[in-house]
Amino acid sequence: MPTVSVYDMTGKETGKMELSDAIFGIEPNKAVMHSAVVNYLANQRQGTQSTLTRAEVSGGGKKPWRQKGTGHARQGSTRSPQWTHGGIAFGPKPRSYRYAIPKKMRRLALKSAFSDKVATGDMIVLDALTLEEIKTKTVAAMLKALGAEKKVMIVLPEKDETVLKSARNIPGVNVTLVNTLNTYEVLNADKFIVLKDAVTKIEEVYK
Repeated sequence: MPTVSVYDMTGKETGKMELSDAIFGIEPNKAVMHSAVVNYLANQRQGTQSTLTRAEVSGGGKKPWRQKGTGHARQGSTRSPQWTHGGIAFGPKPRSYRYAIPKKMRRLALKSAFSDKVATGDMIVLDALTLEEIKTKTVAAMLKALGAEKKVMIVLPEKDETVLKSARNIPGVNVTLVNTLNTYEVLNADKFIVLKDAVTKIEEVYK
C-alpha cells in the first residue's frame, strides 16, 4: 500500500497518508493511457477545417481553349484540381473527430496515471486549502513552498470559487474537481496536488 506525505500550505509536512493499492498502486498500463490521451485530444478538435472543391472555387466557367487542334491537353475548366488556383481534390471538410472509448478503459487509464504520479513522487497531498479572500499571491506562495512552480494540477473535492479565482491567473496552473479528472491533464501536469478530502473522494469514485 503506497504511503505519501501530507503537507500544509506552508510546505511543512504534517503527517502521512496511506493510499489505496487498487487506485494509486497499480502497474501503469502505458497502452491504455496512450489510447485515453489520443481520445481526449481527438475530442478537443473543432473539426472546422474546410477546403474548396472545383465546384466552390470562383471562375472557371469558360473552356480555356478549344478541344482539338491546339497541341494542348484537353481542358474543360481552369478550376480543375491540376490547375493553379483550381479546386482541391479530396481535401478536408468539416467533420466531427469525436469517438468514445470503453468506460473500463477510461478508468484504468486514470488509475494508471494516478499510480504513475505516486511512483515518480509527483503527487502532493495537501491537508487543506483555505483562503479567506481571493488572493493569487497566497496560492503562488503555496506552490513555491511545495516546489510546484511549473505545470500544476490542483484537485479539489468540491467547487471553491475563491480558490478557482485565486489560481486562474497563474500560468500553468489548472484547478479541477474529482468528477472532472481526465488522463491527459493528469499526465500533462508536472505536479499533481490533491487535497486530502479529494483523495478520499477519488478512492470512493474509482474503487
